[in-house]
Amino acid sequence: MKTAFLAVVVVGTSLVAVGPLPANSAPPPRDGTFRTGPALAPACTGVPIGTTDDAAAIVDEAPAGTTFCFSAGLHRISAPIHPKANQVLASDRGAVLTGSVRLTRWSPSNSTGLSRAWVTTGALPPAYPQTGQCEDNQANICYLREQVFRDGDHLTRVASRDKVASGTFYADYAANAVYLGDSPYGHTIEMSSTPTAIEPGGNNVIVRGLTIEHFATPPQGGAIVLGLGWHVYANDIRWNHAVGAMLINADNAVLEQNRIHDNGQLGVGQYSTLKGTISANDVSGNNTDGFWIADWESGGIKTTWSSGGSVSGNLIADNLGIGLWSDAYDDSRTFADNQIVDNAADGIRYEIGRNGVIEDNVVSGNGFGTGRGSGTSLWDGGGINVNTSSNVQVRDNVVANNVNGIAIQSRTRGSGPWGPNVLRDIVVSGNQVTMRGGTAATGMVQNSGAAIPAGEVTMNDNSYILDSLSAERFQKAGQWYTAKQWQSTGQDTSSLFTLGKAVLDPTGILTILPES
Repeated sequence: MKTAFLAVVVVGTSLVAVGPLPANSAPPPRDGTFRTGPALAPACTGVPIGTTDDAAAIVDEAPAGTTFCFSAGLHRISAPIHPKANQVLASDRGAVLTGSVRLTRWSPSNSTGLSRAWVTTGALPPAYPQTGQCEDNQANICYLREQVFRDGDHLTRVASRDKVASGTFYADYAANAVYLGDSPYGHTIEMSSTPTAIEPGGNNVIVRGLTIEHFATPPQGGAIVLGLGWHVYANDIRWNHAVGAMLINADNAVLEQNRIHDNGQLGVGQYSTLKGTISANDVSGNNTDGFWIADWESGGIKTTWSSGGSVSGNLIADNLGIGLWSDAYDDSRTFADNQIVDNAADGIRYEIGRNGVIEDNVVSGNGFGTGRGSGTSLWDGGGINVNTSSNVQVRDNVVANNVNGIAIQSRTRGSGPWGPNVLRDIVVSGNQVTMRGGTAATGMVQNSGAAIPAGEVTMNDNSYILDSLSAERFQKAGQWYTAKQWQSTGQDTSSLFTLGKAVLDPTGILTILPES
């Protein structure tokens, strides 16, 4: 059995280990020592691309297999780059690819009864239809792609001119006008404009050492889109409107050692990909533009309609949404050795999939978002949430101080390519689960039309750290149970129940302190 954590119980003045020692691979630390991004890129030798060059045209005119070296500085990308087979797009000098344009020709806008603002015209595209789902489903402005930055700082979009204030902007598409709540004079004002930085033109492309920012990606669209056999590593992908990096029909692609942060909707997305690898990335602080936190495609990493491959060794932190989400017909996926911490919704959600393995992750502090559709019941999820899936192994994870521990959900979800979507053959074993306070629980919930047959969920050989052995921390089909009562249902009969509280240090080491 491979495990990736060490738990320590303090008994008097002695330390007693109750979890195995770390294995060769372990979740990445959150203490600032986890290295990702352009500093890891090797030297580049090839065709130079300068800051004033038309990068898309240069790449298009070169033969397959060419290596391109972007010079230091800001490269304004006015059209997506489509690399040919075996081409390399790289930098070892701090190249920044931006999809923004500068906004100039500002004038004061001092309408009676409205706050002071500044306006420029002529920069916006025509209005376009809404897609995606917003946290604020009244204003519904999260889908609008054009972000605005003042000296590199991301400004918050507001829904109307009268709401413009310091730190905000309003885009009036009918009037083709952008209003700013802070003086633009003496400052660089930029607006994201180009929809995508890099997208497939050929297979087996390498992208490394670049900063990719300020692209006006539509909801569910990536600033960089990986294709078949691509290797994208050691990049900084940030402040794009929707998704940082997307794998679409990207069989055997590898996305690794990137820093993917502060994107408007989602850090990483994957769709219809066989044996894709998402590994050793820092995916943090995504969903800056107000997409629905609890139950739409926002947050850290989401994969769908994919088979094989893994999401492993990533730091997934502080995203406004689900940390790591497998949704809709993922098959034979492995989520392992990730540290998933302080995300607003579930730490891990495995939904309408099959043959999944969730192992050796450290999952802590997730699910405390309070937005639309959020809550604290097992229906709302927890550290790990298995939803209407089959043959899923949840093993050897540290699950500490989440809104709930491990939630097993059986919902009425219709049928799909494998027949009826049902919850079957779920095994939860070898996990360390800490639950304290409020309604924190582990267990099973079910719809009236989706009852869980006996024997389809097995929970055993787990360690539970509780605030009280008499607290009802376990649930099955609407009934609440203490630890002893829970064992009488046939679950966790060989598991350990102890009193204490979990303290998880930034390196992922869990210390269990005795109840004071």
